[in-house]
Amino acid sequence: MMEEKNKEGLPEKDYRDAWEKERYKAVYLANRVAELEDRVDDLQFKLDRIKNNPVWKASGPARRCMHFLIRQRDRLKNCGSLSGVVQKLRYKAQERKAMVHYGTASFPDQAERERQEKAVFERMPKISILVPLWNTPQDFLREMIGSVQNQTYKNWELCLADGSDGAHGDVGEYCRQLAQRDERIVYRKLEKNEGIAGNTNECLKLATGEFIGLFDHDDILHPSALYEYVKAINDRDADYIYCDEATFKSPDINRMITMHFKPDYAIDNLRANNYICHFSVFDRRLLDGTELFRPQFDGSQDHDMILRLTDRAKRIVHVPRLLYYWRAHAGSVAGNIEAKPYVVESARGAVADHLRRHGFSHFTITSTRAFETIFKISYEILGEPRISIVIPNKDHVEDLRRCVSSIVEKSTWENYEIVIVENNSRTKEIFSYYDELRNNPQIRIVRFEGEFNYSKVNNFGVSQTSGDYVLLLNNDTQVITVNWMEELLMYAQRPDVGAVGAKLYYGDKTIQHAGVVIGLGAHRTAGHVHYRQKRENLGYMGRLCYAQDMSAVTGACLLVKKKLYEEAGGLDEAFAISLNDVDFCLKLRRMGYLNVFTPFAELYHFESVSRGLDDQGEKAERYNRESALFRERWKKELEAGDPYFNPNFSLDKPDFSLRV
Repeated sequence: MMEEKNKEGLPEKDYRDAWEKERYKAVYLANRVAELEDRVDDLQFKLDRIKNNPVWKASGPARRCMHFLIRQRDRLKNCGSLSGVVQKLRYKAQERKAMVHYGTASFPDQAERERQEKAVFERMPKISILVPLWNTPQDFLREMIGSVQNQTYKNWELCLADGSDGAHGDVGEYCRQLAQRDERIVYRKLEKNEGIAGNTNECLKLATGEFIGLFDHDDILHPSALYEYVKAINDRDADYIYCDEATFKSPDINRMITMHFKPDYAIDNLRANNYICHFSVFDRRLLDGTELFRPQFDGSQDHDMILRLTDRAKRIVHVPRLLYYWRAHAGSVAGNIEAKPYVVESARGAVADHLRRHGFSHFTITSTRAFETIFKISYEILGEPRISIVIPNKDHVEDLRRCVSSIVEKSTWENYEIVIVENNSRTKEIFSYYDELRNNPQIRIVRFEGEFNYSKVNNFGVSQTSGDYVLLLNNDTQVITVNWMEELLMYAQRPDVGAVGAKLYYGDKTIQHAGVVIGLGAHRTAGHVHYRQKRENLGYMGRLCYAQDMSAVTGACLLVKKKLYEEAGGLDEAFAISLNDVDFCLKLRRMGYLNVFTPFAELYHFESVSRGLDDQGEKAERYNRESALFRERWKKELEAGDPYFNPNFSLDKPDFSLRV
């Protein structure tokens, strides 16, 4: 007699077992969540009790003083020696020198100004610069307008819409006087203040230019800004352009607080952080059928606009020059995000609206420790795809045990298999451990007989997998983040993404990997950025706190669709040890895919434990050969420079040091 089947087509016993397993899993997770929520509530209660204690409040100044002294001690400790202190002082001196270099010292001299003013391009578009005014201080107003009038490119139009109140009639009086003397300045007094978005939209009604530029009423433009933009329009057919920028302490632009040297267009960076910001200029046709600023996103209207218009743009060009100076003063967002607390919710809403337009749903957007408007985006994981974790191994039983145990004990993703590729081990301890592992149905050991070649070993391992995704993992890693596979998978599942990499640390909790930049390092092949920074470091402009597009990620922990791995030809076996992962990622990029680094999947990577270093003897010779092959194969890309690493940064250091 045939066993009865349910509507899913399973035998009744298998169906009951599966149902019981899912019920147990749901109950376990619910209990675990409840336990954690209770713990959070308890800790919050204790924290509130401490903070509300009068003694704690009274001791605030003493604590701040103590923390300051501790920071100074840690800085001296990090320097390690007198030479370290000297190196730190030199870095500060270089930074001060850079501020001057990128400030007024970068302005064109008389000869260069004359050259730029006489330049004739095939296209000489009128650029309408929109500036919403609101109670603008006279000195800010003069400097802002003066920086436009001082442009070396002359075919511009300055559109001023004034929402100032009755106590600031001097704003309109000054602008009317200028408009009478310069027909390129168009001024209109608004009946009422409509906010940043509404006032800027009123500016647009005054504009007659083919391109639109967005400029704040208290900031300053570099004299060559429009010239560089028109050059990009002609040389690269740009329809959306932006540049690097600095915040400065008023009134001297050379007193810079930050210098933001940006990557080229990177969609994941932009979703997490409005890194484009200033100075946006775009083809007016990008606005056809859509608004410029939407009032519901007032405060982050520029982020919303940039997301919408870059979606439409055919050629987004980043001019890697510091051409915009953002004034920091009381009341400005540059000076204090708390001056406009609604900005955070507006920014979150703008990103959510963008994601929904791209077909995403059930995502979450949360602020990060870097800044309230720098976001972590958690995408919904579709289905329960199988992840095949491929781990090459030769001996090193303790390393492998630590790696596998951390996967099995910590991972919250359940649908995975581990394929250990055994390659010429000799110790009896490792084979005894293999026997232990065979008791776990999720783990298989396969044997690769040839001499060690990292690419060959991994390619063979991948050929033995059954999963939808391949996760290359070194045996000298250890899982930290329990949902590390989910954090990688939420990006790898996207149709526009190739490889996804994790944030890896050495045993001392300094960074080993946070994304790979091509051309970086002594061999000018590739290097890891933020190398050896502390785990708690925010990174350059907060870049250690959000997922972002990179040229490559390390193969020590790399997730990719198995289908893509095969289409790209796997790891190139000509790179036996080094640069095979970077080569693989560049192949994916050439195929049109993005490579993503996420800081929210964290592991330890006790690098070089398994195979030693590459800096001497035969290993050094081999690395030199593989470096030469890499430079020849990717010559064009190396000459163009890494699109995600600003050319103003030095290629000698991984810490975003400037070339100056």
